[in-house]
Amino acid sequence: MTRRPVVQPHEVTWTAIRAQGAGGQNVNKVSNAVHLRYDVRASSLPPDVKERLLALRDSRLTLEGVVVIKAQAHRSLEMNRAEALERLQAMVDSVATLPPTRRPTRPTRGSQLRRLEGKKRDSAIKAGRRGGLD
Repeated sequence: MTRRPVVQPHEVTWTAIRAQGAGGQNVNKVSNAVHLRYDVRASSLPPDVKERLLALRDSRLTLEGVVVIKAQAHRSLEMNRAEALERLQAMVDSVATLPPTRRPTRPTRGSQLRRLEGKKRDSAIKAGRRGGLD
């Protein structure tokens, strides 16, 4: 069993910012929200995980390969930092395992017969509309 890749905290860049939205008197004075920036290309993740992470179609991933996560749900900076790190780890975990390879299947004989019967039925209906006015 392979170990899941873990995001190293020293590879993460933090920026404290003011949270958006309502919050009373405290919100205008204290920088409790946090921006997490994680450079995927410069990280210590395995190459295959990096490749799948960079291939994600995610709005949090910049063209330069930097993941930017904003956390502002909590009132304390430490809790927002922990949440942002958890969300980054969840993002890495989502691409850590290879998706199963698709094995093409063939339609069953019954489904083929049902399809052909439906085509015959529709053809007969349309054939009945032809002819007529001379």
